[in-house]
Amino acid sequence: MSKLSTDEITGRLDSLPNWSELNGAIQRTFQFKDFVHAMKFVTHVADAAEARQHHPDILIRYNKVTLTLSTHDAGGITEKDFEFAEMADKMVAS
Repeated sequence: MSKLSTDEITGRLDSLPNWSELNGAIQRTFQFKDFVHAMKFVTHVADAAEARQHHPDILIRYNKVTLTLSTHDAGGITEKDFEFAEMADKMVAS
């Protein structure tokens, strides 16, 4: 998968308003009711990441989980990262 251009990234971020570009990756912080709910989300993310062989950086702070996505093989942000971001958003919405 090839790295997206700056214009492509900006365009894709328009459809994901809670995500932002930061240092060659896309990132979002999710907030949950408590630590237990945050960890359940992390478990779902881990299962999805393993199934897709695309693993985000995950930062956990009590009830907040920050996902940072980039495709290391491509050296930056790819469509694969946006697909994962959309999936993570849907996990929270359901």
